Amino acid sequence: MEEKEAETEEGNGMIEKVARIESVKIGKDAVVEAERGIGERIGAVIMIMSEIEIMDGIETEADTFTEKERMGDVNVLKPGKKQAIAMPQFINLQIIINDQHAFFLHENIISAFSGRLKKIIRKQKRKTQIENYVIELNDFPGGPDGFEQAARFCYSYGGVEITVSNVPLLYCSAFFLGMTEKTSTNNLLRQTEKFLEGMFDWSWTDLIMSLRSCEPFFSYADSYGLIQKFIFALLAKIAQNSHMNFITSSSSSSSPETSFGFRFSSTSKASPESASPCTKLGKDWWFDDLTILSPKIIEKIIRNLGAYGNQNNSFTLTRFLLHYLKSRPQGSPTSKSEYGGLADTAVHGVILVGKTKFSCRKLFWVLRLVSGFSLSKDYRAGLERLIGENLDEATVDDLLVSGHNKGVYDVNLVIRLITVFVNSEGVNSEKMKKLGRLIDKYLREISPDQNLNISKFLAVAESLPHSARDCFDGVYRAIDFYLQSHPTLSFEDRSRLCRCLNYEKLTFEASKELAKNPRIPPNISVQALISQQSKVPQNELMLYGSNPKGSRVLYHDSIDSSSAENFSEGTEYMKLNLQKMQWRVVELEKACKEMKGQMSKLVRHNSAITPCYNATLPRFC
Repeated sequence: MEEKEAETEEGNGMIEKVARIESVKIGKDAVVEAERGIGERIGAVIMIMSEIEIMDGIETEADTFTEKERMGDVNVLKPGKKQAIAMPQFINLQIIINDQHAFFLHENIISAFSGRLKKIIRKQKRKTQIENYVIELNDFPGGPDGFEQAARFCYSYGGVEITVSNVPLLYCSAFFLGMTEKTSTNNLLRQTEKFLEGMFDWSWTDLIMSLRSCEPFFSYADSYGLIQKFIFALLAKIAQNSHMNFITSSSSSSSPETSFGFRFSSTSKASPESASPCTKLGKDWWFDDLTILSPKIIEKIIRNLGAYGNQNNSFTLTRFLLHYLKSRPQGSPTSKSEYGGLADTAVHGVILVGKTKFSCRKLFWVLRLVSGFSLSKDYRAGLERLIGENLDEATVDDLLVSGHNKGVYDVNLVIRLITVFVNSEGVNSEKMKKLGRLIDKYLREISPDQNLNISKFLAVAESLPHSARDCFDGVYRAIDFYLQSHPTLSFEDRSRLCRCLNYEKLTFEASKELAKNPRIPPNISVQALISQQSKVPQNELMLYGSNPKGSRVLYHDSIDSSSAENFSEGTEYMKLNLQKMQWRVVELEKACKEMKGQMSKLVRHNSAITPCYNATLPRFC
């Protein structure tokens, strides 16, 4: 009996000295890790339990404990539909964290430090006589790791080491478990708060890493006020080590809960003695460091500065947000939902400063950047309006914005920008003609796009008034490129495509090239050549007549032969081509009539009939 009592006292003593946390991972072949001991005096003992499953209505048994682990009788816990797990006598509490891990602890040790668990255990004792309890804690901050650190604190009687890396997790775990002054004077919350009081003396890197470590349990860290503490220290360090204006909104609507309500200014520059190495890197030295933070934290920073959304009046914050968005992934659904507010805030800042800070090319860069995020319609329209008003300063490369899934290029965007420019006030003819030359180059660039239909091509070409072009040679060459890239277009489509041409504004060289182009419909070529007659002297006008066979021909009016020798070679060439085109049109009409006659006979006799003519269709070049 005395030996048994000695063994019992020895076991009870070890309960007070040994920190035993057994983490059981849910699933087959899971490993139960039992860590016993504090410091270097007591080593770790690993207890292996095989085939442990947590299922409804399934009982499992553990392997045989070693004599050192047994420490008395083994009780089997049968908590309703939960698992039945063998536990030593001095372990009477099972806590399941986020349905991932189960921790086997002693209720007295945990209850001594956790007010929340103490209340739960008291309620269970009133309802049941079972000595072993199962408690489920879902959405625990930091998951099993967070609870394990809190449990270590309990088993070490408040002797856990607090560092800049684990203080956010310990702080949130202490709040969640109610480890406050009400439960114990030596509580975890008080120790972490005391440690956080020195955060203004932390290094810049420690602040960034501690703030980043809050991301897995951001909602808890934010609701417990920890995020705001870090942000305050972070902004103070930025202002202290930067020679720049970093001004927050000072509106009276800001409250302590939503904003710090302070202003950073560079009017009082830091002395050389107090300047940190960060100061030597320039006013935007902190941009890259903050890009590792999640969008939730960045949004929280901006909100605390009172500069979120349409409240952003800081050019520095605008530049930072653009830099931050540039470093983030685009296109995914997560990006659209998480970064939309930041994109709106950045665009508002861009629109606010407008042309004074951003060139037309830079504005196009901003548009490309924020298009990958969920930018609101109002802010996108405002940015497009700002770009459209300065569209004459753009280049072809600026206009070649990706169309993503709708085509190689975003043609609709260019049409909208042109519309804004044309409807803008104070646009003179010089700017309009400059834009006309730019759009002609743009048309040539987008012509090879197989997804570009005729309607879109015409919409771009006809979006400018005729006064925007002194010459339509650029439009003709864009049409030629389009026809080369789309060889299967019908006669009607090719004719419709050419409707955007102003034949009178074609140069003589372009008219000659058009007349010889086999891709241009003959009727278009004739119209182009006829329009050139106005440039020929009146005594050289070509007149229509009829030959004895009834075909239409062209002939020269009778004039003095001596004056004809004075015409330029170009004029003679144009007249010759006009005659050829007229003859080709006549031959084509004749061939079409004969083909129609043969087709009618074929339908009437319902038999194949060999054509009665051997003449080939005329060539168009």
